Amino acid sequence: MKATIINASDVGKCVRTARKAQGLTQKELSGFFTAFSREFLSDLENGKPTVELGKTLAVLSSLGLRVSITFDEEEGGATS
Repeated sequence: MKATIINASDVGKCVRTARKAQGLTQKELSGFFTAFSREFLSDLENGKPTVELGKTLAVLSSLGLRVSITFDEEEGGATS
């Protein structure tokens, strides 16, 4: 799966899609793969912008997802 992430909602959609593709409920993911609550996973999947980055990255990793950052120079991306 490849997705363009623009906001927290996009991250949530990716997490939900990957979790469901693996046949997991939020409760199963929170109990088996991570030490995070089902409520945290719900917040993440619903695009809550204040979820903790470290926890989010751990959930992505547990689902076999990885993050790749690409600078879009046309959009004024960061330069060195």
